Amino acid sequence: MDAAELLAVVLAELAPVEQSLADHRYLAELEAGRVPLESLRAFAGEQRLIIASDRRSFEHLAQRFQQPPASDFFRDMVAGEAEALRLLERFAAAVGLGDDYEPLAGCQAYPAYVAWLALNGSPADVALAFLANLERWGRTCARMRDALRPVYEAHAVAFFDFFAKPPPGFEERALTLVATGAPACACRAARLLQAYELLYWDTLTDGLH
Repeated sequence: MDAAELLAVVLAELAPVEQSLADHRYLAELEAGRVPLESLRAFAGEQRLIIASDRRSFEHLAQRFQQPPASDFFRDMVAGEAEALRLLERFAAAVGLGDDYEPLAGCQAYPAYVAWLALNGSPADVALAFLANLERWGRTCARMRDALRPVYEAHAVAFFDFFAKPPPGFEERALTLVATGAPACACRAARLLQAYELLYWDTLTDGLH
């Protein structure tokens, strides 16, 4: 089984989780205009912490794996997270997020697992996990952008635009890394990361009234 076939197998196994994310109540409530400002602040606060943590995780991976193509891949991930954090601050300002936000454990399980992968995982584990995760995250961001555009100016929702499509060549580069690892470990990483993604949205939804 080559890397592309392994990705197809993983995506098929994750189809029920994918459907749960696509049909998630939080997105439906947002599109209906029923998500309160407090919850949007929570989204921004959680993302601020997640992106900062993920950036440090990718920095650590670039240090662990200093030879290309892994080193270049992870350095580009670091740069992407830095840009995402810059854009997020526009949305955070638009929703009035301060510096005193207290995170939710269910949301922060996602970056905690990414940090675990940075310490213990292989390039293949990380690459397959994010291949499986980022397509759904991109679709979610596109839906959030479209739902928020009538309320917020374009610069405030640029964060969602940034993630709506993967970087050019991301899949091909990631598959190159997937081919270097142990399929069972990489599949486990993808399954767990997607489960933590669902937990993130479930936790935010718990805060809706």
